[in-house]
Amino acid sequence: MRIQLENVLPGDIEKRSFELIEQELKVELDPKLKPIIKRVIHTTADFEYIDNLCFSENVVDKGIEAIKNGAIFITDTNMGKAGINKKALERFGNQVYCYMDDVDVAEYAKEHGVTRAVASVEKAAKLNKKIIYVVGNAPTALIRLYELITEGKIKPEVIIGVPVGFVNVVESKELIMKTNIPYIVARGRKGGSNVAASICNALLYMIP
Repeated sequence: MRIQLENVLPGDIEKRSFELIEQELKVELDPKLKPIIKRVIHTTADFEYIDNLCFSENVVDKGIEAIKNGAIFITDTNMGKAGINKKALERFGNQVYCYMDDVDVAEYAKEHGVTRAVASVEKAAKLNKKIIYVVGNAPTALIRLYELITEGKIKPEVIIGVPVGFVNVVESKELIMKTNIPYIVARGRKGGSNVAASICNALLYMIP
């Protein structure tokens, strides 16, 4: 069998990928949510995200407003941090941080018998800043966020909750969806740091 390859210039690969995604979409998507869903599909080649991604009301507008107002991004992995487009961040002076490797976070986690992801949330909660939490790996981060939110100790601008895996992954996402905080959640077991970063980038790219 002869394999037919497309002749696509390197600079046109992403554009062509999005054209193929558009061709394969079998449903009409909300125009406000479509850029995010398509970018996640582009990252994963998984069309199930059409159904898996859940959005709170007006979360896109609220996320864009938070970015314009200088909100910082806090990620639970260095992979997620690395995947967020730094040039896009620079437009509004935004920064992205990951505390997972910080010495004080490791010490807190050991002393209190919690994960570093929980310790990172505790550290970020002490910041007097507008925060977009970006969780692609650790459900314990989402669980602690839920606890602090319900206790009235923090009020994030947006939570992007897309951890991947098995233990408490599904449940942690459902908890976030019970809060009054704007969220983008990948329901079920699917997700990952790459998905988290792609959602952040989609929001950044949507700003004129």
